[in-house]
Amino acid sequence: MEVEGCVLPDEAYVDLENDVWIRTEGPGAPWTVGILSSLASLAGRFVSVRFRPGEGLWKRGQSLATLESFRFTGPFRVPVDARVMARNEALAGRPKLLNDEPYAAGWVARILPEDGPEHPPYPRAAEVAEELRWKIRALRIHCYPAAPDLELYEIGSECSATLSRLDEEIARLEPRDVILLVVDDPTAPIELVRWERQSGNRILYQGRDGELYQYLIRKEPASRPVQKTSRGS
Repeated sequence: MEVEGCVLPDEAYVDLENDVWIRTEGPGAPWTVGILSSLASLAGRFVSVRFRPGEGLWKRGQSLATLESFRFTGPFRVPVDARVMARNEALAGRPKLLNDEPYAAGWVARILPEDGPEHPPYPRAAEVAEELRWKIRALRIHCYPAAPDLELYEIGSECSATLSRLDEEIARLEPRDVILLVVDDPTAPIELVRWERQSGNRILYQGRDGELYQYLIRKEPASRPVQKTSRGS
């Protein structure tokens, strides 16, 4: 299911206070836990995941890991009293998996709950949907179809200068990387479509929030610059 554009797996149990999802795998099997896509979108691109060492029993609410992006640093809290059976070591080398695949390859840990309860003590996704909707709106979270590798805010700039800057920034990225571009120039809807066609890149998403236009742009292998002049000329 989706809530305000943010994916929430139907089968998941949700600790909404800590932005954690829990997936059960059957009687006696470890539970898989991770972060909600809404938190991943709020935080932006994650750049670091640092797991805390330790064996034995972890108490509910203990911090198992510290997650860090350019605008967020916070703990990943164990949702129940449990033993940690596995940490997702792939996150150390690719923390952006938390953004790209929060419910799949971006899982955080597998835990075995103490005393073996059949189900987590949290509601299912459908039961928290309205509360999550309120939280997303209150925090002005935007969930996009792909996680941005770079965010570019060009407020008060003419579209020609914005496109020059966009060309410069895309040239620094790898193919398949994604830019979030936010502009307020009313000519952007026309100019960005023309730029997409000429540059060989792809606009994955476009939206509007008041006077601001939002574009999610993916660099394609055949990307080429369009604007010939540098910014400010």
